[in-house]
Amino acid sequence: MTQMLSIVRLALLASAFVLRAAAADSAAGHDFFENKIRPLLIEHCFKCHDGGSPDKPKGGLALDTRAGWEKGGEHGSAIIPGQPDKSLLIRALRYTDKDLQMPPKGKQLSASQVALFEEWVRMGAPDPRTGKPSGPPLSNPTVVKNHWAFQPVKEPSVPQIRNPKSEIRNPIDAFSLAKLAPKGWTLSPPADPRTLIRRLTFDLHGLPPPIAEVEAFERACQMGNRQSAIGNLIDRLLASPRYGERWGRHWLDVARYADTKGYLAGDEQRRFAFSYTYRDWVINAFNEDRPYDQFLTAQIAADRLIEEAESKVQSPKSKANEADSQLSSLNSQPSRSDLAAMGFLTLGRRFLNNANDIIDDRIDVVTRGTMGLTVQCARCHDHKYDPVSTAEYYSLHGVFASSQEPAEKPLLGMKPDATQHAAYLAEKQKREGEVEKHRVEQLDKQIGMLRKRTPDYLLAAAEVDPKVAGASATATRQNRDKYFQERKLVPAVVRRWQDYLAKSASEKPPDPVWSAWHGYAKLPDDKFGEEAAKVILPPGSHPAVVAAFKTPPKSVKEVAERYGKLLSDADAATPHSDKDKEALRLALRSAAAPPNLPAPENDTLLEDARPRLRQLKAKADEVDATHPGAPPRAMALVDRDSPTRPYVFVRGNPGNRGPDVERGFPQVAALGKPEPFPTKSSGRLELARAITNRDNPLTARVLVNRVWTWHFGAGLVRTPSDFGLRADPPTHPELLDWLATRFVADGWSIKKLHKVIMLSATYQQASDDRAECVKADPANMLLWKFNRQRLDFEQLRDSLLLASGKLDLTPGGLPVDLTTQPFATRRTAYGFIDRQNLPPMFRTFDFASPDVSASQRFQTTVPQQALFLLNAPFVLQQAQALAARDDFKKFTTDDARLRFLYETIYQRRPAAAEVTMARAFLASPTQESTKNLTAWERLTHLLLISNEAAFVD
Repeated sequence: MTQMLSIVRLALLASAFVLRAAAADSAAGHDFFENKIRPLLIEHCFKCHDGGSPDKPKGGLALDTRAGWEKGGEHGSAIIPGQPDKSLLIRALRYTDKDLQMPPKGKQLSASQVALFEEWVRMGAPDPRTGKPSGPPLSNPTVVKNHWAFQPVKEPSVPQIRNPKSEIRNPIDAFSLAKLAPKGWTLSPPADPRTLIRRLTFDLHGLPPPIAEVEAFERACQMGNRQSAIGNLIDRLLASPRYGERWGRHWLDVARYADTKGYLAGDEQRRFAFSYTYRDWVINAFNEDRPYDQFLTAQIAADRLIEEAESKVQSPKSKANEADSQLSSLNSQPSRSDLAAMGFLTLGRRFLNNANDIIDDRIDVVTRGTMGLTVQCARCHDHKYDPVSTAEYYSLHGVFASSQEPAEKPLLGMKPDATQHAAYLAEKQKREGEVEKHRVEQLDKQIGMLRKRTPDYLLAAAEVDPKVAGASATATRQNRDKYFQERKLVPAVVRRWQDYLAKSASEKPPDPVWSAWHGYAKLPDDKFGEEAAKVILPPGSHPAVVAAFKTPPKSVKEVAERYGKLLSDADAATPHSDKDKEALRLALRSAAAPPNLPAPENDTLLEDARPRLRQLKAKADEVDATHPGAPPRAMALVDRDSPTRPYVFVRGNPGNRGPDVERGFPQVAALGKPEPFPTKSSGRLELARAITNRDNPLTARVLVNRVWTWHFGAGLVRTPSDFGLRADPPTHPELLDWLATRFVADGWSIKKLHKVIMLSATYQQASDDRAECVKADPANMLLWKFNRQRLDFEQLRDSLLLASGKLDLTPGGLPVDLTTQPFATRRTAYGFIDRQNLPPMFRTFDFASPDVSASQRFQTTVPQQALFLLNAPFVLQQAQALAARDDFKKFTTDDARLRFLYETIYQRRPAAAEVTMARAFLASPTQESTKNLTAWERLTHLLLISNEAAFVD
């Protein structure tokens, strides 16, 4: 056992090292450095640790190059990749060592900034800077000009393959064979019908086919026209709603979809209330085969599209709902339901509600997600590799800074169940009532405190010169602010007392309540006692005031205290019948009374109550996110009333203003001089149209490469979200461009693109290795076979549920928790995704990080995966459910039951040897670890977690 544990530990360490090294050497790791670490180094570290400076860097540590921190300084190596706790740089940033603190002199980085450095080191300290500091950005225009991805997309000639040894079913095969021919290779033989229908069905639906469909397909292929049978199968699969659930999930990786906002300070509601409406819109768009250019445009500017379409409706008298009805009936016209598409922009991380970080995330998901262009790198400096300047980054920044999320999310027009809706309204009203009740109670409490502190405010009104109240940051103003701060006074209430007393002093006849105040407050401090004895209250003064000042006061403070007691004794929530006493009560209780600070100024009184108010508000907001009766709304974006005039943030610092720029589009993707966006709108619609312009060299190429990647497991370009100068060149550039031109010519139809790819002999190849090909091309870059692929997280979970007979195919709606018992049986695409606390089950099976736009998923093989399948209650429950199915129990012989299991799990019949082994297994003694399972449940569990169930050939 000890030896086994040691082996497991070594495997875990090895896998962790491999993953860390891969992260450090990946484009994603380099992007993390460029976007998160380099700006912090520039702003906080280079002043002292610039190796290129004429002066020696402090401590001998240079941080301007990778070689600098690898060499280290006087204290040794600064960073140990993968081990932040052992890295001197992290120790210095944490300020835990009084002798080693960076930046020095109390200029400590914030906790979130230190956390970024820790994450960077934990990733393996990825750093693309090599050798000397890099030269001028974009210093080689020839390389940029000739880069393949920035060239116009032109349809290439299809290669003429003479005497092909492989069948050419469409131009894809000709392009593939053109790469294989120089080596004397051909495509692999076609996969057998069972393998092919499993491949097609898993590919398009994320689920295995029923055995009846497998057998019907095998018969159709045997009857003659195999291609016709394949084409019919593809059409049927594409027409099913299961298609959108599978391929919509692919796009949600790109869109960094999640149901929560990530880390937020305080008690703000962390769930997005209507995130699921975007997920459902994406799934429906795939099922409807929404043209990709329209698909993208709606996600960036659906609101502007609808406004534009509504303005073209001729009848000015038509109501909004009538106009919407007309729009919905027009071909390719947007409807209000398309507002849900804008979750593409709004469902990213919230970065502690830092507006510029949110905009940066939106720029990234748009440019990398749609064009494979890493514009985000230009936030702090001109892009070091690609032709994107800082000015162009802030041109895009201005587009999103000119947009905002509406205070009330727009309704999508879908009505929930009436009973559920009534329950929602009641619960919403109840929780909002609790918020308002607490707010009013706390406000009353604070205003009560203001009344009790009347002497303090009266004294402040006398001691603080009212002429200074509106002054700017002068010494007098600073002293005044210090006065308020030391005495814990509300400045607005002091001003109200000053105004109130000034008004009462000007009244004719004089205010009877305040006659004594006006008489004493104007006396000089140094002669107050002497002059106070001379003060005579005017006739008509309030009798209680006259009584309170029978003896002269010795100071203004004493005057304030006597008034405080006088008013406090008369204070009451309800009116007095005695008119004299009522006059005193109104001095503190009337609407004009100084303590009754009106809205919105009175909000400042609720600072101590704010944490509890946030908690209650979050509970009220939670109803929208969790109640099935909440009417669906769109996570939309709208233009601001006045678009912003963007300017460059020098080194990414918003406080360091650079030159103004126009809102517009990066020139490299415009193939010419891009036009500035309109001055009266955000420019999102113009941005969307520039992205989907047929002349844009990136958009179609990026999409067809993504689709190819999701079909084959590897793209023609192996960096799907980076088509810049650091990108891997395409393995088949002509094929990429042929697919891109065909895609646009076919009306940007993704379903047609699927069919073209899947009808090719290249896609239909067997996945068996060929010795000579493996040796020369182990990564299958030349497409000499189909890549065997492991089921991803969604396919694996859904397949287990399908086999157990538990899979719930209900479409859409609120997300469901997949991790707690009793386990939900909905398709995994409808699972709740918590980006801040992504469940271990998701991470174990390489689910895409929802923090950033994911180009593709990692493929790891780690012990945790096997351990999960062996021990997880969810998996064991599916094995038990499969063995309890009625269509399993109806069989009376072991052979019949075994055949049912193989047909259900593997879509084939068991071989004779497998039957023999299964009989032996059923007769074997029960192990301690599986003593709670019957023999058939143990066998079912074993079959469900086998490699054959987890891979598709």
